[in-house]
Formats: sequence, structure tokens, C-alpha cells
Amino acid sequence: MEHLLPRQAWDLLQREPEALFIDCRTDAEFFFVGHASGSMHVAMYDGLDWTPNPHFVAEVRKLSGHSLGRPVVIICRSGRRSVEAGEALEAAGFSRVYNVLHGFEGELDEHRRRGRLNGWRFEGLPWEQT
Repeated sequence: MEHLLPRQAWDLLQREPEALFIDCRTDAEFFFVGHASGSMHVAMYDGLDWTPNPHFVAEVRKLSGHSLGRPVVIICRSGRRSVEAGEALEAAGFSRVYNVLHGFEGELDEHRRRGRLNGWRFEGLPWEQT
């Protein structure tokens, strides 16, 4: 798995329009916090108890058209869950997996707030809220 800063991930998505852009956060995070424009939601964990999604890999495989060589860019809140999601995809045979460092919201600052140091939104990259 390759790790990309948000702007590098954006550049890759622009260069390779066939790439899948997967947001692996929970439903609540995706819909209420907002998400990167163009990302598709496939939760790695969900619910109040963070239940693992046993169909995560199968859902991504279906979105990829069953092409294990298709680039897959994965984003989460801060860049940690996306590593786990990427590892699951690599274990399933995906060969071009990219993790977005710092994720959508970024790392915590000294006041335990996100979005002030780094991340997709901090970089001013396109995002939306539904």
C-alpha cells in the first residue's frame, strides 16, 4: 500500500479517472460530517459499537468491476482505519491500494480538535455534505 498526502491523492484521482475513491468511515461520519467529492461510501465499521462490515472487500470488489488491478484510494477520518481497509483489500488481491494520510478531518491538535493541522478539508480539496 502506498501512502499519499491529501493533495497527492487528489492529483492521482485526476490523473487516473478509473480509480475508485472509497470513504471507509461510518454512515454518520460520511453523511453528517461531510465527505470528499467523488468518494463512494463503503463502511469498514459501522454502528455505535463499531461493528466490522463483513462485506467490505466484496462491496469494493463489486465497485471495481472485479478488477484487482484497478487503483483504489481509501480515506477515513484521520488515516488510520483506511490503513486497515487497505490491508484487507491487499489481502484479497488488490494490487494498487493507496491510503490518504491524515484522512478527511486530519489529526488532533493540542486542543484535541481536528481540521486545524492537516487532512482533506484542511487542504481545501473538494468536499460536500449531504
